[in-house]
Amino acid sequence: MDLMERIFNAGIVGCGGAGFPTHVKLNTKARWLIINGAECEPLLRTDRYVMRHEASQLLEAAELIGDFLEAKHIVIALKEHYEEERKALEAAAASMESKVKLHFLENFYPAGDEQVLVQEVTGKIVPPAGLPGDVGAVVSNVSTVRAVLDAVSGIPFTHKYLTVTGQVETPVIVKAPLGTPIRECLEAAGTLSGQGDYLLGGPLMGKLRKASDLERDVVTKTTSGVIVLEQGAWLSRRRGVPIEHMLRQAKAACIQCSHCTELCSRHMLGHPLEPHKIMRKFAMCADVDQVLEDEDVKQALICSECGICEEYACPMGLQPRRINSLLKTLYRKESFHYNRKETHDKLQINAMRQYRKVPSERLAARLGLHEFYHLEIDRLVKPRSKTVAIPIRQHIGAPSQPVVKAGDAVCQGQLIAKCPEDSLGANIHASITGTVLEAGERIIIKG
Repeated sequence: MDLMERIFNAGIVGCGGAGFPTHVKLNTKARWLIINGAECEPLLRTDRYVMRHEASQLLEAAELIGDFLEAKHIVIALKEHYEEERKALEAAAASMESKVKLHFLENFYPAGDEQVLVQEVTGKIVPPAGLPGDVGAVVSNVSTVRAVLDAVSGIPFTHKYLTVTGQVETPVIVKAPLGTPIRECLEAAGTLSGQGDYLLGGPLMGKLRKASDLERDVVTKTTSGVIVLEQGAWLSRRRGVPIEHMLRQAKAACIQCSHCTELCSRHMLGHPLEPHKIMRKFAMCADVDQVLEDEDVKQALICSECGICEEYACPMGLQPRRINSLLKTLYRKESFHYNRKETHDKLQINAMRQYRKVPSERLAARLGLHEFYHLEIDRLVKPRSKTVAIPIRQHIGAPSQPVVKAGDAVCQGQLIAKCPEDSLGANIHASITGTVLEAGERIIIKG
């Protein structure tokens, strides 16, 4: 059984947020293997914990993957101020005589964005709507790579590391069985009076959730963190602006300063995305459908939705990212795809890019989260949930197909939903031992 078969059997998907099946992503050859340890979003500490405490396992997995890819360069990219992580990795590399190298990044956002990372490490630009493979690179998240070592030992992906921070008593790293209620993760960190909404993921790209969602939300393979906000937090109010109101604001208040474009991480890479032009077209039209054929507006398809434009750049508090997201949804409904014209050798980095990198700490302050920015989170908590609800769709591609039914007894690590044949997807395994109560969109297991 080769490495990709083991990864497929284990059900590993990208842990950084997108959830792309790892057995597909790594099934190639590449000159560069870049392991993303930049922990892109402010406040998240999960990958830093793995680099500190499981450095040797991470390096071993990196070499296994690098050998499979026949990579000439195996690199872990992390921020230069990650001192403890650097020490742990360097010590492990020396003891193992590892060929894995470290690449240090400045502390800017979004340093961990896949295309930004490729440029920082290799000097090459991934073309618009392209993939790192277009320039001979493969990028994989630290936690994803670490899970590969378990797969080699026959251990499936059943538990997820995530950061729980913000308005809690003790910010912690949680290692939770898949399907664990988010409520139990928050209980592990301790509740505070004045808790409000929470973010699933980071403060820029995470999804805003209400307290009423606590009973429904669970840990999945892509859950990177939970950030608890205080009641009435600015981020809660801002994310709660209705789409209709946001569009009216865009028409009435955009001053065409072009700051959203000047700081856009994709535009800085030489991509033809110019958010201020999209905002201008919105200001001039009566209906969204009227601008869908415009060439400038079509560039919304290459937006990474990093959020710099609306959370940092715009002096009027407008939301270009949400407009781009709306446009992408409309284009998907029409089955419209970006017409790739540019190649990596024709693109040029914006000459001002080095001076327009957004400092992560300043960004956290803009978001009203600076008090949590410098927290050292090194305590690991392992909640033991008595009941888990495991979604059959927690990755890119087709939902998994249940292979168990209500009343079945299952053991931790047992296959409970399989990847559909000839489809993009992933296997799912029981995260606890118990009895299946339900096997539909969620497989509910009671221990």
